[in-house]
Amino acid sequence: MIQFGMRVHDAVKKGTITEVLDAIEAQHIHYVQLAMSKSFSDVDTSVGHYSAGLGDYVGEELAKRNIHVSVLGCYINPANPDEEKRLLAVDRFIEHLKYAKRIGADMVGTETGRADPDMKVVPETRTEENYQRVLDSFKRIRDAAEKLGVMVGVESVFDHTLYSPAMMDRFLHDIDSPNFDVILDGVNLITPEASTSPEKQAAIIREAFERYGNRITTLHLKDAVFEGQKQVYRHPGEGFFNYQELMRQVSKWKPYIVGTLENSTPDRYLDDCRYLTAQYNQYKVV
Repeated sequence: MIQFGMRVHDAVKKGTITEVLDAIEAQHIHYVQLAMSKSFSDVDTSVGHYSAGLGDYVGEELAKRNIHVSVLGCYINPANPDEEKRLLAVDRFIEHLKYAKRIGADMVGTETGRADPDMKVVPETRTEENYQRVLDSFKRIRDAAEKLGVMVGVESVFDHTLYSPAMMDRFLHDIDSPNFDVILDGVNLITPEASTSPEKQAAIIREAFERYGNRITTLHLKDAVFEGQKQVYRHPGEGFFNYQELMRQVSKWKPYIVGTLENSTPDRYLDDCRYLTAQYNQYKVV
């Protein structure tokens, strides 16, 4: 089975810490991905404004309501060619690492960005120069994560720096740290060319598990369609994604994994969970 959760900013509009967490509790959501900058209106989340007290307060308020943070979201662009902005983003990520334990988060998560200051899709993202820039960002993060004893979750996207299972595999070898795990978003791995072929989709998902199934620690779950080269999100079952191989591999490798629904809504959350549970039960390896 999959233990489902939701992104806080999908479940409730931005508000004070207590307002937001009360709304999550009322929806009976236990596992969440929390990006404080997107969810809390009474907290300054810019670099330098976190503190032990803030971390303890958020952690205590979460615990009161039996809400668990599976991913503390700090989505930066570690590929930013603007060196000053890149290093500031790294500092912001490290600040999240410092207080993750106090909040009670399993990990701090991010994608791997594009070689453009505005996150535009550019060919430079796939260059070796850009890969080395991203590796430098994560080596700085690695040093902090290992000292603090905190996990980092890294997510591949088909048009980001780590755009394929092979690139994620290379990265995991290069970063060489037990403090790095994978956030697997199957939809984000699917290219426009593979979106019309269940067989190609299955091959991509299977390759991810064959290469680093032991490092996959949480899932992002959604669906999508392509408009040109751009993914546009849909609810599960309403897009191109074929769940068969994902559910087969999850049942073999990671039963009881937490799966965070992305771009769901409060009125669709339970239906989305039911659909995904049916997919899991249909395709699981017995």
